[in-house]
Amino acid sequence: MMRKIVILGLFAVFIQPGWAQFRFTEPLVHTYSIVARDSVTGEMGVAVQSHWFSVGSVVSWAEAGVGAIATQSLVNISFGPRGIDLLKQGKTAGEVSNILLESDEGRDFRQLAIVDAKGNVSVYTGTKCIPDAGHAAGEQFSVQANLMLNDRVWPAMAEAYRKAEGPLAERMISALEAAQAEGGDIRGKQSAAILVVRGTSTGKVWEDRLIDLRVEDHPEPVLEIKRILKVYRAYEYMNQGDLAMEKNDVKSALKLYGTAEEMFPENLEMKFWHAVSLANVGKIDDAKLIFDTVFISDPNWKVLTERLPGSGLLTIKPEDLKKISSE
Repeated sequence: MMRKIVILGLFAVFIQPGWAQFRFTEPLVHTYSIVARDSVTGEMGVAVQSHWFSVGSVVSWAEAGVGAIATQSLVNISFGPRGIDLLKQGKTAGEVSNILLESDEGRDFRQLAIVDAKGNVSVYTGTKCIPDAGHAAGEQFSVQANLMLNDRVWPAMAEAYRKAEGPLAERMISALEAAQAEGGDIRGKQSAAILVVRGTSTGKVWEDRLIDLRVEDHPEPVLEIKRILKVYRAYEYMNQGDLAMEKNDVKSALKLYGTAEEMFPENLEMKFWHAVSLANVGKIDDAKLIFDTVFISDPNWKVLTERLPGSGLLTIKPEDLKKISSE
């Protein structure tokens, strides 16, 4: 019997006669990932790493109040948006998984994981996923991996997630770190992503998507996504500090700004806006101490300071602006 050969980049796939007319047009996003729901906050998310460019744009799908989905291996990208739509119709994670897989002639090559807004989990690994491949489901989470160096990867992810503490995002990153520590993707490392949404929708997408971070191409993507998440947390403290300043709660604001700057002491922008906030509440001398440090490091911040009053972002007297700008 003749076999048809389909060339996929560096891969040759043999299709036996009698098979359904299945077209291999999907990206080869072999990877390890976790989908999870926080039982306390209701937040849901996906974290993923792969030796493939921009893995987050393909694998990770989530919507507040609905659920989170990871679609990978020889990935069927439509599982993401279609799965979210089905969850919005009130179907459970298991029901959605069955519908998606039953309609897919390439199901044997797929890996799919879903967690819904009630914490139900469904995970599937096709029989033709490249080994080592497998998954492990736990309480309101699942981990899944394919094309791994060994079969210890996903059990290590599950154990790390169960033991981790703190916010959902950090716990999911712990699972990625555990996967990499066990060898991870047999091909190596390239990109990573983390997506976290609210447990209940506000109706405002820009508020419902809490974290959406990606590392598209990097020699150490898991370490880099962890670093970027830390930057995100630092800016959260900055934003909270600004809100405290608006309420004239200077003590709380200074504590919040200080926490952010301790996390990233080399970050001039954090220092700069901290100083601006102090100046706006009349603490000119305290603000000048910080401004001086920033201006020495980069004089362009001094130029920016002189432009802010015109935009209403620095509301101080001209003589105070002159004092701040003086050497």
